Parts: sequence; C-alpha cells; structure tokens
Amino acid sequence: MQSLLALWLFERFGLSLATAALFFYWSGVFAAFSFPVAAWLSRRIGLVNTMVYTHIPSSLALILAAVAPSVEVALALLLVRAALSQMDVPTRSSYVMAVVTPPERAAASFTSVPRSLAAAASPALAGAMFAAGHQAWPLIICGALKIAYDLALLWAFRHVKPPEES
Repeated sequence: MQSLLALWLFERFGLSLATAALFFYWSGVFAAFSFPVAAWLSRRIGLVNTMVYTHIPSSLALILAAVAPSVEVALALLLVRAALSQMDVPTRSSYVMAVVTPPERAAASFTSVPRSLAAAASPALAGAMFAAGHQAWPLIICGALKIAYDLALLWAFRHVKPPEES
C-alpha cells in the first residue's frame, strides 16, 4: 500500500521521490513510537477502547488526506494517521491472548488470517480504482471500512473484558 500511497502523492501533488522517502521514514518512526504509547494508554482506558479510540481518528485523518487541498496538509494528516494507526497491533495481540485459555493461544494466531487475506486483496482493488482515475477513492473507502470495523469491534466486545480489566 505504501507504493500506491507514494504514487498517489506523486500524481496528486507532484511529490518528489526524496520527499516521499523522507515522509515514509517519519511515518515509520511515528508508527514505531506509537507501540509503547498504546501500551500506556491501554492500561488507562482498556485494550478494546485503545484499539477503537485511536483507529477512528486515524481513519478520519486518512479520509481527510484524500481530499486535502495541499501537500502539506495531506502529509500532516498522513503523519497523524501513522502515529495512531498501528496502536491496535499490540493491543489486539494482548487482548486475544488475555481472553483465550493457554491451550487456545496457538490457535488464536488464526485471527491474523482474515487480516492477511484482506491485505492481499486491497492493493489490487486500490490499483484498479487508481488506474480508472479514482485516485482518492481507495483512501476514502479504506478509512470508511476501518471506521465501520472499529465500531463493530467496540459493539461486539463491549462486555468481553480480560481479567485484568474486570
């Protein structure tokens, strides 16, 4: 997806390769620093809340970046997204391991399969939309789908708490 995002930034704003490289460097740094922040936040508001309450603003930043009026605004929104979008990774793993029994933990890794399948299909769909001249739509659709997923997650697991959160 980074390749398509780089192509979108180039096509939409004429972003240079050097600037794109610098942007992706900083977005990776922001994402990496979000992991310990997610751990800190989850101790205060809970694992599911951390996943949802950081992912929704991240998705909104992605949608807004798709319609941003300038490259500076788009990059700022995408950096906000980078800082928030990966906070669900450590919290999701912690949540799954906390709510399954020790013998079920190996099988619990199968929760990654649907995510991997969706990640495999999305570049092809985004590429097709991009090729059809709808460059912003993959970002908007992705953000909207993630918000729907987060709201469904919050609703479905609102009463299922790990023992340490009960």
